[in-house]
Amino acid sequence: MAGTDRLRQITEAVREAGSIGVAELAGLTGTSEMTIRRDLELLASQGVLERYRGGARSLLLRGEEPPFALRAQEGMEAKRRIAAEAARLVADGESVVLDSGTTCLEVARQLAQRRLTVLPLSLHAVNALTEAPQLTLLVPGGRPRPGELALTGPLTQASLAALRFDTAIIGCCGLNAANGLTAYDLDDAAVKRAAITSSRRVIAVAEAAKLSRTALAFVAPARDLHAVITEESAPDDETEQLAAAGVTVRKV
Repeated sequence: MAGTDRLRQITEAVREAGSIGVAELAGLTGTSEMTIRRDLELLASQGVLERYRGGARSLLLRGEEPPFALRAQEGMEAKRRIAAEAARLVADGESVVLDSGTTCLEVARQLAQRRLTVLPLSLHAVNALTEAPQLTLLVPGGRPRPGELALTGPLTQASLAALRFDTAIIGCCGLNAANGLTAYDLDDAAVKRAAITSSRRVIAVAEAAKLSRTALAFVAPARDLHAVITEESAPDDETEQLAAAGVTVRKV
């Protein structure tokens, strides 16, 4: 099992069980107890779990978003395909507000060589675009969330309210026709809403698994989205319902 897949499986097992032993995790993942102990140390350093002698206990609630450092290692090939398609939908000269999150960070990397005006909503993306040769980089105010480095709060919302963008590229924690676009964090949801309000066109980027989820904080109904870019493996029933709501769905 690949390292990132194993870390995800360990995280989910510990979260579901509350606490679990090293030997049980070794049997679950088909690897050695020494490897499991190293993995647990890494996940503990990321704030995912707490070690105790012979096992670990979860620090994540079932409805809580995994840490950025863990998500940044997952599904990179799919995120890059999604990001490349999102970049293709943006024309040179456009103004773009770019959401926070790991998929949107990949979009930032795709846009770095383009002639655009971009306002990123995370310090990770700001850093990715700082040396972009042709790009005009705008940086909003706000308070960065630890780990995520997503910018939130009234200063971020005021920055968005003062501008009008051609395109918003929005990440999400959950998306479906019934419950719309949702996020785990209430402050993050408010920033996403402000970005959507300030934009002429809204493109959501989401891995396939997110089309089967609904997170705590409502952001916007599906009908507010112009396009959704997701994976080929996205469930057909969900993508068909989004299309019926007037959303253009692109599978990559």
